[in-house]
Amino acid sequence: MSNNKIDGKQIASQVTEKVQERVERLKEQGVTPGLAVVLVGNNPASQTYVNNKTKTCERLGMHSVMIELEENITEQELLKHVETLNNDKKIHGILVQLPLPKQIDEDRVIAAISPLKDVDGFHPESVGKMMIGQPTFLSCTPFGIMKLLEYSDVEIAGKHAVIIGRSNIVGKPMGQLLLQKDATVTYCHSKTKDLHTFTKQADILVVATGRAKMIDASFIKEGAVVIDVGINRDEHNKLCGDVDFASAQAVASKITPVPGGVGPMTIAMLMENTCLAAENTLIN
Repeated sequence: MSNNKIDGKQIASQVTEKVQERVERLKEQGVTPGLAVVLVGNNPASQTYVNNKTKTCERLGMHSVMIELEENITEQELLKHVETLNNDKKIHGILVQLPLPKQIDEDRVIAAISPLKDVDGFHPESVGKMMIGQPTFLSCTPFGIMKLLEYSDVEIAGKHAVIIGRSNIVGKPMGQLLLQKDATVTYCHSKTKDLHTFTKQADILVVATGRAKMIDASFIKEGAVVIDVGINRDEHNKLCGDVDFASAQAVASKITPVPGGVGPMTIAMLMENTCLAAENTLIN
């Protein structure tokens, strides 16, 4: 099935176009949505992400601040930066780029971000609200995947969705969001026995294992929708996903490529969350 690629870039630009209109409306009311990104250390992948986020902010007319900190910063110092941003009226969204150096407790840093500015959707309060279906900031990657499915006219209700991966950032929230749209959800992970048995039943398969090309056509039911969250490098140092795209594309009804699938959506949803955070300040 050759023309079954889900174009994340194109869908992301449709989403950001709507965000841009909302930004313009906010500016008319004297509010410019502001996003602060905190980058600790010099992980090249993190730097690339952060630069993309900053560029997108500027393109949409949003205010963006980047705070670069040394790899050896103490947890206390980092928490002080977060506190300053919590109190900064110009900043509506705060994102601390993960992973953090090992001397810093990630959970403590995430919990220190004001839930009103938690545009990554990682704060325990945001996660709790998501679990019980209350309005909140949704974690950007799963939120982006839900938009991809919506824009690609993928029916979710009554379908069997299988998630491979159980991280707090992707796997767990992904399953919950699909459940809220009436999918039957199965979680698989590194301790799952006989993975094929589960994946072959999936109408919607979301792969977030962090292992290059781990899932090939033999894992996939004919006609399934395959969403690849992975970003890896293959043996030729080319970007690739957790799914072996060439073989999977032959059996999937729809599939996301890497790059150009889920990645652009994550940034688009971050912009949407930041815009929402700014809108909330007018209500509260």
